[in-house]
Amino acid sequence: MKRLFFTVTNDLTYDQRMHRICGSLSAAGYDVTLIGRKRKSSLPLQEKKFRQHRIPCWFDKGKRFYLEYNIRLFFYLLRKRMDAVCAIDLDTILPCLYISKLKKIPRVYDAHELFTELKEVISRPYVHQFWLGVEQKAVPKFKWGYTVSESIAEEFHRRYNVEYRAIRNVPVLQMDVSPVATEKTIVYVGAVNEARGFEYLIPAMQWINAKLLICGDGNFMGKLKVLISEFNLENKVELFGMLAPERLREMAKTTYIGVAVPEKEGLNQYLALPNKFFDYIHAGLPQVTVDYPEYRKLNKKWEVAVLISDLAPKRIAAALNNLLDDTVLYERLRQNCLKARESLNWQEEEKKLIAFYQTLFDA
Repeated sequence: MKRLFFTVTNDLTYDQRMHRICGSLSAAGYDVTLIGRKRKSSLPLQEKKFRQHRIPCWFDKGKRFYLEYNIRLFFYLLRKRMDAVCAIDLDTILPCLYISKLKKIPRVYDAHELFTELKEVISRPYVHQFWLGVEQKAVPKFKWGYTVSESIAEEFHRRYNVEYRAIRNVPVLQMDVSPVATEKTIVYVGAVNEARGFEYLIPAMQWINAKLLICGDGNFMGKLKVLISEFNLENKVELFGMLAPERLREMAKTTYIGVAVPEKEGLNQYLALPNKFFDYIHAGLPQVTVDYPEYRKLNKKWEVAVLISDLAPKRIAAALNNLLDDTVLYERLRQNCLKARESLNWQEEEKKLIAFYQTLFDA
């Protein structure tokens, strides 16, 4: 039984992609360990088919946290027997690089995003320079890898001549079909971070006759609350914070439309294919999102969304209002979502993942 170790910097509780990946590989016969961080606010870990370990740290954020966590992670991995190690994003890539060299084992890079092109990174020159240096040092040394979209895989090839596969962040298919929500609410699910377009979405709510439910947390939460207050939208925007995956699925069944309006600033947002796009599809929720390459490609095939050309608040409002009012369009998109999820699901996507690791160990 091959032993695989996966490394992240979150506390494991809400990481649905890693739960799916580790669960699938464990079911395929691998001995899997997922490593994350332990925070004071961390909830107890739920029992899984794979091992989970949290590393406690003195520091909670910033440079000192990353330095401390990477050092602790390196020495933890050093004491373990493994047949391959997989770094999730740049913030754990260096310990995995050095461990794989010391132990002479294969190393894998799983890029959940194009880290050096996040808005919160590129907007800070010294931070961007540091992470770009890490990327340039480490990524070319990771022959094996995969990421969340074909566009990001192509960008890695352009930069570093590596052939990474696209393993999309799609949910497990559950064939239940919920009735259309009686209350026409709009839901946003995901990180409340820079470049998610809240500066445009919140003002747009002035002209929309529906509530917006925001399920998530992140580095933009403070500014988000200021925006809600500034536009006097306390009665139209509700904040639910981080919710467990089971709670999110239940909430999606009671909402009417999904929304995601990431900014183009930062190449990551432009090329990404985040899980929320598929979460809305699986919940049977038509969505309003942006006309970026990956969304456009999938929407051309399945027509599950209304794509907008820019993030002007009045354009966002017009698209959402049209979808709220046009029941014929809404029902067509909803039925397309239910058809699309039969192909765009983890049961299909995990086949690529399992084939990847079979090839890794056969090489």
